[in-house]
Amino acid sequence: LCGEYRAAAVPRIVVAPVQALMQPVPTPAALERNAITLRVGQTIDPNQIVAWLADRGFARLDQVEQAGDFALRGGILDVFHSAAVDPLRFEFFGDEIESIRTFNVSTMRSSGELNEVRISLPPRLADGEQAAQARGADSDTRNEEWVASFFDYLPSDVIVVIHEPADVQEMGRTLKERLGRPASMFDVGAVFERAAAHRVVYLSRFESAAADAEHSFAAQTQSLPPFDTHAADAVLQLFELAREHRVVVYCENEGERQRLRELIEQVAQAGAAPAPAIDIEIGLIRAGFTWGPPPISLGGTGPGAAGLLECDEKSDLPADSARSGGAPHHQTADAPVPSTLAPSRSPEGGGSRFSVVGHHELFHRFQRRRRLRQVTAARPIESFLDLKAGDFVVHALHGIAKFMGMKTLQKTHGSKTEEYLALQFADEAVLHVPANQIDLVQKYVGPGAAAPKLSTLGGTRWKSARARVEEAVTDFAGELLRIQAEREAREGIAYPADTPWQREFEAAFLFNETPDQLRAAGEIKSDMARPRPMDRLLCGDVGYGKTELAIRAAFKAAEYGRQVAVLVPTTVLAEQHYETFRERMAEYPFTVERLSRFRSAAEQRQIVDRVRKGHVDILIGTHRILSRDVQFSDLGLVIIDEEQRFGVEHKELLKHLRTMVDVLTLTATPIPRTLHMSMVGLRDISALETPPLDRRSIVTRVTAWSDALVREAVLRELNRDGQVYFVHNRVASIHRMAARLGRIVPEARIVVGHGQMPGDELEDVMVRFVRRQADVLLCTTIIESGIDIPTANTILINRADMFGLADLHQLRGRVGRYKHRAHCYLLLSPDRPLTSNAARRLKAIEEYSDLGSGFRIAMRDLEIRGAGNVLGPEQSGHIAAVGYEMYCRLLEQAVRRMKGLPPDEPPDVHLELNVEAHVPKSYIPSERQRMEVYRRITACRTLADVELAERDIADAHGKLPPQVETLLALADLRIRAAVWKVRSIVRRDPDLIFTVDDVPRADVLFRGATGRVRFMDARTIYWRVPDNYFSHPTLLAVLRKLFAKPAPVEAKSA
Repeated sequence: LCGEYRAAAVPRIVVAPVQALMQPVPTPAALERNAITLRVGQTIDPNQIVAWLADRGFARLDQVEQAGDFALRGGILDVFHSAAVDPLRFEFFGDEIESIRTFNVSTMRSSGELNEVRISLPPRLADGEQAAQARGADSDTRNEEWVASFFDYLPSDVIVVIHEPADVQEMGRTLKERLGRPASMFDVGAVFERAAAHRVVYLSRFESAAADAEHSFAAQTQSLPPFDTHAADAVLQLFELAREHRVVVYCENEGERQRLRELIEQVAQAGAAPAPAIDIEIGLIRAGFTWGPPPISLGGTGPGAAGLLECDEKSDLPADSARSGGAPHHQTADAPVPSTLAPSRSPEGGGSRFSVVGHHELFHRFQRRRRLRQVTAARPIESFLDLKAGDFVVHALHGIAKFMGMKTLQKTHGSKTEEYLALQFADEAVLHVPANQIDLVQKYVGPGAAAPKLSTLGGTRWKSARARVEEAVTDFAGELLRIQAEREAREGIAYPADTPWQREFEAAFLFNETPDQLRAAGEIKSDMARPRPMDRLLCGDVGYGKTELAIRAAFKAAEYGRQVAVLVPTTVLAEQHYETFRERMAEYPFTVERLSRFRSAAEQRQIVDRVRKGHVDILIGTHRILSRDVQFSDLGLVIIDEEQRFGVEHKELLKHLRTMVDVLTLTATPIPRTLHMSMVGLRDISALETPPLDRRSIVTRVTAWSDALVREAVLRELNRDGQVYFVHNRVASIHRMAARLGRIVPEARIVVGHGQMPGDELEDVMVRFVRRQADVLLCTTIIESGIDIPTANTILINRADMFGLADLHQLRGRVGRYKHRAHCYLLLSPDRPLTSNAARRLKAIEEYSDLGSGFRIAMRDLEIRGAGNVLGPEQSGHIAAVGYEMYCRLLEQAVRRMKGLPPDEPPDVHLELNVEAHVPKSYIPSERQRMEVYRRITACRTLADVELAERDIADAHGKLPPQVETLLALADLRIRAAVWKVRSIVRRDPDLIFTVDDVPRADVLFRGATGRVRFMDARTIYWRVPDNYFSHPTLLAVLRKLFAKPAPVEAKSA
């Protein structure tokens, strides 16, 4: 924000708590010293920029992934600037900046061009220890660059508004006393002194606050009583308001207008009160208002409405009411201010009465506004990109081997060099796989941590294992297809298109949907519109929006008169879902109930009876819902949360339900994209992969245990009204730790939970924490994965060196679910030395706060668990035999085979033309990125794929060298040759030897060809061409021209 002020991108209004204003910031001079301006045409050594970035704490990576990263690849410099929405790409010609582009970090494609950029960031403190000293006990030792206040950046004409100054002073003093580091921040008195350099306005309920003010006045205002919770009661109050005012209600859409009309008619027909004249219009209240007699307007709060009043000549109001009166007072159209009513003359004619009412108050709908920014789908996790020497891999033809690295070797035939993957099999046999055949190799990922047994090169064990897995996946796919066919044959409920109510309900969602959410919502509605039972799996991390999509599906079913059952694995989740569903459905005539052990036996009997009679629309509960006494009147939809956590008996009941009613299953465990793609046609899966708009990276710190640090971390969270997880994974000493924490932070309310507690007792603890009856949850690793606690944003993990990388990642993921900045402290014992492996794990998790390459291994471990949830435990042995990615490939092939579809594989054409085709190290130094380029090119299935790959590689790495151009030309040639049923082309001067599958088609291919063509046998053709054809560019051009003619159309079988 300080940088924005220095760059003159000044926001109009800044709202800040006193805690923020007490924090020191860099001085304007220091900020200026730490800025650099770069423009197109500027001459500057790229290494000079690299040194500047590294000195300010940027991390150099092969590929940028999060703010604070940069990457230099030849003449391309990528910088992910901390304040930028999109990272920047500088392309150099020598030392001249040829272009500056923004690019999408997910696709690495350029998205826009800039002429000039300014990179500005706070000065970096050398390390954590120096930072602690700089903000330590003595103000004289504070880093001289961190002594400014935010007020130092404000223009002189700024107005500072202090709301309730007495409360602000008390909060500031309390904060400083709690933290116990007086020199680390300004006193609250210093904040007031710096504010006094500007024009100050104090707002207070108390007249005493004006004692020291130069000018003061008392506003004779009072708040309108809030509308009642129920919409019908709110309409009655609207009637009362309309007796003294003209009321105009502006609705955002037709659904809202229809809903309000129905409510008014219902209340009037009930005879409670006659309906006065109320105008209900559709429109956005914007642009400003004119001072004059009635009207009263209630403004919409939907996206783009911003709840602004418009009662001038542009409004839909009659001209006499919109234009009469005194001087106009205009609001700015873009300013997000509340809906405001024009003043109304009192009936007695004595003075003006000014009322303020918002449409959100009528329906109790408060839309959370966010600054919109571009959201892109998350990049899929490609395990192959993490391949390094020593990793296990699977060769499609030869089995499991160990990857020994990339080697550059001379070709067997000819003088050209080529890059190879060196694979070591059993008995130290080594196979060199050409890099252009990289699609035959995948990284081995199994369900366990045990190392796989290497295959024997040329042996039969691998072929037998692969054959067994192929048979198993065929049976598995057949069973899923049988269940799917059974569902298709049954008549289900075909729900109608969205009604105005449904559109109104969805418009009331507090957040902006991500692209994934919108796509998944469309898929769910499409399923529900079909006349067969739905069975869809919805995957997404906590906070990614699964529950909202489930609520929308439940709304559609309930509106159509069908009952909905929401099945969850724990009472805690039942409570949380009940509150969420009830809040979202509050304004609609749907009854939401819950069945759990927190309801008495009598209450449960009453609920079961109401469900049987059809008086409950949505029932939420644990496996109690599956009991025989729970009989639904007209069940239409079952929503299952985390199905894998239910028992075998319950799963069998659910399997039967799937063929009867619509079923939507939710899971927070990520599902691998490769499995998702291989199950297309077997199971309907929607994946939410895009994080919410305001999700921020988690500040992670590895440090030795310190009572002072623990106290500071807990109090920082409590001071912002948050909650804390403290993970201590030893049950024997957990209560001693609770006592110790109680001494360190006596202000905190601490509860203890662990897996050896009785289930009811553990759930009670979790419910207390969810209901905010406790500040700190001291627990083992049983932190509930499905519980969504937005206020818990600090986690301390004791003896973090004893955890694996995947476990640390999963634990840290319990916080940072929402827009609040989350903190993770990895605490170490000061008396025990770290092992080298533990140090590497902790360094990785500290450096990679986002889902970057450092966590692909951890995420893959979680995804394998997700795969097990979808496939079932019986498939784990088959995954172990051939590796996860090979299993997915075999499953996909089995599905396509059983559905009569052609294989979806890259063209299998062997080319041996003795041309220089590889990715030079001078072009892409990173072995990982070179393998990514090879993988991208060999995966091309169409000519359009080749063209796109060429553009993307040049965009990300710069102008293509001839060797890469040749690599792309060979990919183009393979695709063209495959159309003509050519299996291989081998150069043996003076001949080109073709192996074909279709001789009549080959006869058409070679008609009119220059040179001598000989058909040697049923599949082999020799083509002797002139000597000058064998020069590198000419040879590829001749072959491309040969395959350019249209291939004969295959006759379709009857």
